[in-house]
Amino acid sequence: MDPDRPHPRPLSAPARALLGALGVLVVAGAVLLVPQVRAAVGVPPSGLPGLPAASGTPATDASPATGLHPDLADRFNAAQAAAAADGVDLRLVSGWRSAQEQQRLVEEALARYGDPAEAHRWVLPPEHSAHVQGLAVDVGAADGIAWLQEHGLEHGLCRTYANEAWHFEMLPDGAASCPAPLPDASWAW
Repeated sequence: MDPDRPHPRPLSAPARALLGALGVLVVAGAVLLVPQVRAAVGVPPSGLPGLPAASGTPATDASPATGLHPDLADRFNAAQAAAAADGVDLRLVSGWRSAQEQQRLVEEALARYGDPAEAHRWVLPPEHSAHVQGLAVDVGAADGIAWLQEHGLEHGLCRTYANEAWHFEMLPDGAASCPAPLPDASWAW
């Protein structure tokens, strides 16, 4: 290094965490919103398994709130109201799913990706899915996802998977902070 130039100060841990979170948001936003980026990372125009196409219509005919654990429904409703107060549209895109619907999503992912290992990154079998238990929500739109990533802990909601910016589950009982997201859903296969 040049001794005449000032040395940059190292970033603090909170600053590094903020930069990391911003990076995740930028990538997630690009994947969700920019067709060229979606294609480059292998996300088809129809969306990912378990999420609706870009139109924003729910993944099921029933209300996505039907069948949610009451505590999860209360936490999401409180977060949705707080987001609305901040001028942010936080939508419940998918919540409880029947075992049959979850299995259909597994089969669609296998057909879409052609590789079980890749499909398993995006969708769990019914016996391991938090959606089937009423313990998970998928949210939208992009600004709602970003808002909940920033404010989820305040409402007892945690992002579960690093590759699914939209998937949230309840803060574990007794926990003061959210656990680190798992890389993807393949852990349960």
